[in-house]
Amino acid sequence: MSSASPTSGTSPVRRLSLAGVLRLRRPSEIWFKPALSSVAAVAPPNLLLLALGRLDLAMYTMAGSLCALYAHNRPYAARARTLAWVVLGMIGGLAVALVTASLTRDAVVLVTVGALLAAVQKALCDATRVGPPGNVVLTFISSAALFVPQSLGQIPGHLALAAAAGVWAWLVGMAPAPIRPHGPERRATAQALNAAAAYAAAHGTGADEDHAPARAAGYAAVQAAWQTLLALPATGARATTRQALERLVVRAEVALAAPADTDPERLRAWAHALRGAGRIPRTGDAPADTDELLGVDAELAARPAPLWRRLGPLAPIAARTALGCALAGYASLALGIGRPYWALVTAAALYQANLTLTWSRAVQRVVGNLAGVLLFAAIAPLAHLGQALLVLCCLALNFGAEALITRNYWLGSVCVTPMALLVTEFAGYQATGDLMTERAVDTVVGALVGFLAAVVVTNRRAGNRVEQAVTAADRARERAARLLAEPAPAPGALEAARRGLAVALTDLRATADGAAGEWWGRALPQERVVLAERSGHRTLAEAVRRQAVRPDRGAGTRTEDVRP
Repeated sequence: MSSASPTSGTSPVRRLSLAGVLRLRRPSEIWFKPALSSVAAVAPPNLLLLALGRLDLAMYTMAGSLCALYAHNRPYAARARTLAWVVLGMIGGLAVALVTASLTRDAVVLVTVGALLAAVQKALCDATRVGPPGNVVLTFISSAALFVPQSLGQIPGHLALAAAAGVWAWLVGMAPAPIRPHGPERRATAQALNAAAAYAAAHGTGADEDHAPARAAGYAAVQAAWQTLLALPATGARATTRQALERLVVRAEVALAAPADTDPERLRAWAHALRGAGRIPRTGDAPADTDELLGVDAELAARPAPLWRRLGPLAPIAARTALGCALAGYASLALGIGRPYWALVTAAALYQANLTLTWSRAVQRVVGNLAGVLLFAAIAPLAHLGQALLVLCCLALNFGAEALITRNYWLGSVCVTPMALLVTEFAGYQATGDLMTERAVDTVVGALVGFLAAVVVTNRRAGNRVEQAVTAADRARERAARLLAEPAPAPGALEAARRGLAVALTDLRATADGAAGEWWGRALPQERVVLAERSGHRTLAEAVRRQAVRPDRGAGTRTEDVRP
């Protein structure tokens, strides 16, 4: 899947480009769902506090309400668990912050605790793949809470407010389940079909290596669809839907392995039919009890690596986060700015999978925040006319942030920044000029110091993980090749091996891309990566063709040919 020609390595230092950093993308298909969920979760608590004359407590209810931003791409059973853990994690971070704030007012200590919390939140969110929005919302709440005067006696009540709002956010997140219970898995399957159609349509218009990004995107979408479907029960009423969607994902896999024999328009028609709540299109494939869908149970039996093993590779990112957030906060204190947590949160928002992506996020953060400061200057006079208008402005900005952030992070930040500034005025109006100056300075300080920390804390393990990913892909290919050599492999064995190889190749491409964006690392084994991908995809295509011409035991005939 790599578009690079085989080489013995790469330069240890890479140029940081501005090209495309601010380019707008197409919005997410479900951009309106997080946006509406956010407003539905935030509005009732804030309006209730407004009616009671206690908007100063809004920070605690928003801690719970903002949990509604998470898990919109997960099936509802998995979403229920994920949202529950997010709420507990939010309350846990808030509790640590409030207890710390009640015990000390030493700003250096508060910044240090905030930086450590940010590192823990970053590592846990990345290890469990909770996101978007990942750790940034958790860090924003816990860091802000550190600098709110607090007493031990107030903490239980404040945590109770956060918990009550968190329960409401959980209900908001689960609200669509009765109306469209299969929405997330249908969307994931449609995305896999569209990604496969895009690769099949591009295939043949140039060299195969020119379409490596499209192929990588296709396999990533297929893998995401499998992960979504495997979160559903294998028996019961929902099993029928799962099996029908599984056949469509299999056809997406067939298209990726044999694009020349694929009709992209048929894949797109199936994807379009999955929108709404209509009938799931039939592929004409064998029933679910044939070999094509065997191997799913083998995947279900596999357990994810223990959390501590997933946390290990994230140690450099966690160290970057802790150091960068601490130094950003200390720098803000040295400049005499009263809200060092703004610089801390800016640094926390930068850290991505590698240094190149971190650089891109730093540019996006600075541009978005500075534009947001200017937007705040335009909105503040209106918001200051009354607390009701203040709340309504925050709700509108909340919707705008979630609606726009999928286009590009900087565009969402244009709304997030004035919203955060207005929230600070819930307890009382403040001088607009001072707020703008402090936020602008903290943004620049946080981005600059945070990025420098990322440069200093190198991720030298990235090269080792590429070696491990290449080895895993080679082993998966060898297993599939052995089964292909057998005239009659055990039922489901070839299917499980094929999917295992697809997963290994997807992981290899993601690992290689992540390592390529790091600085100061040793030369990557690009030749081994390219050769492993080429041979792996050849074996994968052979396995797909073998599966496509096997006897159909369910119907007593043969399945369709490779053409979806």
